[in-house]
Amino acid sequence: MKFGIIGGSGLYEIEGITDVKNVTIETPFGKPSDEFVTGNLEGKDVVFLPRHGKGHRFLPSEINYRANIWGMKSLGVTHLIAISAVGSLREEIVPGHIVLTNQFIDRTKDRPSTFFGNGLVAHLQFGDPTCHHLSGEIAKAAEEVGVTCHKGGTFMCMEGPMFSTRAESEMYRTLGASVIGMTNLQEAKLSREAELCFSTIALATDYDCWHESEEEVSVDAILEVMRKNVANTKAILKVLLRDFQPKDPICQDQYSLQGAILTQPDMIPEQVKKDMEIIVGKYL
Repeated sequence: MKFGIIGGSGLYEIEGITDVKNVTIETPFGKPSDEFVTGNLEGKDVVFLPRHGKGHRFLPSEINYRANIWGMKSLGVTHLIAISAVGSLREEIVPGHIVLTNQFIDRTKDRPSTFFGNGLVAHLQFGDPTCHHLSGEIAKAAEEVGVTCHKGGTFMCMEGPMFSTRAESEMYRTLGASVIGMTNLQEAKLSREAELCFSTIALATDYDCWHESEEEVSVDAILEVMRKNVANTKAILKVLLRDFQPKDPICQDQYSLQGAILTQPDMIPEQVKKDMEIIVGKYL
C-alpha cells in the first residue's frame, strides 16, 4: 500500500515527509509536471507531485496528466488523492469547506484522457469515478481535524484558464454540479485505467460568479482562502495516513481492467505493449 498525493494550486510541498528522495521519471507519454517526492509520512509510504509544477508553471490544459499518473503507477502507488482548488456552485458549500466529490461532468477539450489507443483498445466502467473506501476514510480524518466536509458531490471540470461567465455558472448549477474546477477529471479517468484507488479533495475557495452577493472571482480573495484550505488539507492528510486501514477484500478499482481489454494480445504492436507494461502487463 502506497499513497500518491497530487497537490493543486497552493499545495506545492508537504512538510513532515521523512526519508525524502526526489525522483525524476521519463515516461512513454512525456515528462511529468515535476520531480516526484517519495518518502514516509505518518508511517505510510507516500509519493507527492505538484500538479502545476513547482512555482505553478503549467496551465490546467498544459498538464501532462498521463505522464503524472503513469509515474505514480511506476513508483508503486496504490491509492491516489488529488487535491484541487474549486469554486462552489452551492450555497451550503461555503468557501473554506472541502468536498469529497464522487461524480464528474466534463467540459474540457482536447485533453488526453486515456492511456489506450495506437492499437490497444479497452473500455472501462466509470459510473462511480472515485473510491468509496478511500473517500470515507478522508471524511473521518476531516471530522477529527474539525474541517467542514461535504461527502459526495459533482465536480464540473472546465477547460480554463479563464473563469466562467455568469451564464455558464448558472447553467452548471442547473446541471446539478456542486463545485467547478479545471483539473481532476483526467486524473480520475487515468487512475481508473491504472487500477488505482482514487479520491478528490476539492477545496472551495469562492462562490464562483453565480452568487448574488459575490463580485466576479477575485484572485486575491481566492488565494487568502486557499492558504487556509492548504493548512487544513495537510492536517487531514496526516490523520488519514496515520489511521488508514486497507479495505478487505481489496477495492474493485484495483482490478478495474479485468475483462476490459478488447484487443487480441497478438495484434497489439510491440512498442505499445512495452509502453503499457505497467498498466496492462498482468492481463496480457
